[in-house]
Amino acid sequence: MKKRINWKILILSFFVVFLTAYLGSLLTDTGQWYENIKPSITPPSFVFPIVWNILFILIAISLYFALTSGKNTKLISFLFGINLLLNFLWSFLFFYLKQPSYSLIEIIFLWLSILLLIIYTWNINKTSSYLLISYLLWVTFATLLNYLMVF
Repeated sequence: MKKRINWKILILSFFVVFLTAYLGSLLTDTGQWYENIKPSITPPSFVFPIVWNILFILIAISLYFALTSGKNTKLISFLFGINLLLNFLWSFLFFYLKQPSYSLIEIIFLWLSILLLIIYTWNINKTSSYLLISYLLWVTFATLLNYLMVF
């Protein structure tokens, strides 16, 4: 028997994830300071919103699958909440405060939170876990870029 879509949880998942994305985008300032510090391997500016929108869609779907697994939804909500807070905090530290050094430390915690989500969701819904792998890979690349901006 095919499982029905829980529209309430799906809409809530997208709302929470894209609210985080929207709030982070309000802080994003790629002015002259950014142009002066970005490494040569930085992709063109138009790539970032495309990649991040795809990643946020995958994160929202992952959250939905995890929440509808029926297993420990409070812990799932907490882990995704921490991850989304860390995602927002990186934008705040990097773009708003213009502190690449602080954001480098913070992005390590973001990366660890994604890894924790992948490991935790693996045990409750493998699809949810798989959907987060590209997020981990992109944040790994972002960590490298952040590192190159500091050192």
